[in-house]
Amino acid sequence: MIRITELPLPMDPDAREVGREVLRAAIVQRLDIDDTALLDFSVYKRSYDARRKSSLITFVYIIDAEVSDEAQVLRRLADDRHVMAAPDTRYQPPARARDELRERPIVIGFGPGGLFAALILAQQGYRPIVLERGREVRQRTQDTWGLWRRNTLDPISNVQFGEGGAGLFSDGKLYSQIKDPRYLGRKVMQEFVRAGAPAEILYVSKPHIGTFRLTGVVSSMRREIISLGGEVRFESKVTDLLIENGQVEGVMLESGEALHSRHVVLALGHSSRDTFRMLERRGVFMEAKPFAIGFRIEHPQSMIDKVRLGRFARHPALGAADYKLVHHASNGRSVYSFCMCPGGTVVAATSEPERVVTNGMSQYSRNERNANAGIVVGIDPLQDYPGGVLAGIALQERLESKAYDLGGRNYCAPAQLVGDFLRGQASKALGDVEPSYKPGVQLCDLAEALPEYAITAIREALPAFGREIRGFDGPDAVLTGIESRTSAPLRITRDPQHLQSRNVRGLYPCGEGAGYAGGILSAAVDGIKVAEAVAASL
Repeated sequence: MIRITELPLPMDPDAREVGREVLRAAIVQRLDIDDTALLDFSVYKRSYDARRKSSLITFVYIIDAEVSDEAQVLRRLADDRHVMAAPDTRYQPPARARDELRERPIVIGFGPGGLFAALILAQQGYRPIVLERGREVRQRTQDTWGLWRRNTLDPISNVQFGEGGAGLFSDGKLYSQIKDPRYLGRKVMQEFVRAGAPAEILYVSKPHIGTFRLTGVVSSMRREIISLGGEVRFESKVTDLLIENGQVEGVMLESGEALHSRHVVLALGHSSRDTFRMLERRGVFMEAKPFAIGFRIEHPQSMIDKVRLGRFARHPALGAADYKLVHHASNGRSVYSFCMCPGGTVVAATSEPERVVTNGMSQYSRNERNANAGIVVGIDPLQDYPGGVLAGIALQERLESKAYDLGGRNYCAPAQLVGDFLRGQASKALGDVEPSYKPGVQLCDLAEALPEYAITAIREALPAFGREIRGFDGPDAVLTGIESRTSAPLRITRDPQHLQSRNVRGLYPCGEGAGYAGGILSAAVDGIKVAEAVAASL
């Protein structure tokens, strides 16, 4: 196969896709071959260039092509840096388990990291036991609606805990900036498609699935794990590790049951605070790490579309427009957009009573009225929360409790118009932007919700963002607080070669909660790596 890494084609304003015949003609011309020499081709990736949105938007393709005389074409185009032999992106699985297993590995947590760790282990015959503190995905969805619709929190089953992890109630974004020389991200995408995700996630530049579709995908993958001999237990909270002489020997469940295994994958979510505290008591090596705090901001999606896409706004081939922003404030803080959700909603994401946390979510269609994103400030343990490995958790808890108070102590979220926030005065009434957060918002002065350094940095950043996206700092845009769980505030440090805990053999920290990922795709990729490490030691 030959790979063309950059094949630009103008977008037809009247068509959803570039036709296959148009693509074929462009490939033939690009490789300077006869049409009969092009045997087949596939789209590996498609993005778009909107820098000239007033006149033209261009699709940019990565193409894998099968030609009749590949070697000759590659020699002739040897000086063209955009034409090369296509890499082998097939997944190379670890060795299969022996017929008689000495033990079954345990996977704690069933978010993306745990899901893919369990799936790879099951596919290779290792029959993993998955322990998830929350509930299965469809029941979990109903439990989460209880908070959104009736102000009733279920600490067992919510946006953070349950099958699918925190990523289930998000935009379902499946892109990442991780280095991936083995194309493990491709394996993740292929498994999602095999489980029912739309095939386009294999090639669009910013793939996403959305919560409603993710529920079916995740439950399908669970059924495969079980069909291959794995076991998935819900409402099975791990309360202790069994450790002897620096070697994990198993886990203790809240029910009092002990499960024994010398291979335990610790795929916690970033909100498993009680488990982090248990790990500290057990002496598992952990380190405080940076994370970010801030607010969610909402604008009309139509405004973002117009600024980003011009006359091509809402073209069916482009969908809802997104953005990515960063500002380095004069007080030394970095302010940036986080988890931008086009055509989505701001959601209640707490997992603990009497605390308020926000997150963003989009369905596959991305057709809700507003765009939202976190506007967050990076913070560091040395400067902002000294005092030990759990100090970041303590800071999060204080801020989330304050947000609960500001929101009226009923799980409504504190909110403020951007114009009022910039002027330093409490909001009294909404403007043109209707906040999407459920169960509702309480207007107030958000300066009380975050430390002064964060408020100062965000007040400086919003006008700077307004210079990049006209109207971003418009007076009626809405800020909703608080965004506090951007990532885990600690890392369960592991040996980079064997992926085991630095001081507990057989314990494999994995995914976002362990500090080794930052989203669905990166957590899933980490789950694959950890499964391979477990398989290598069994």
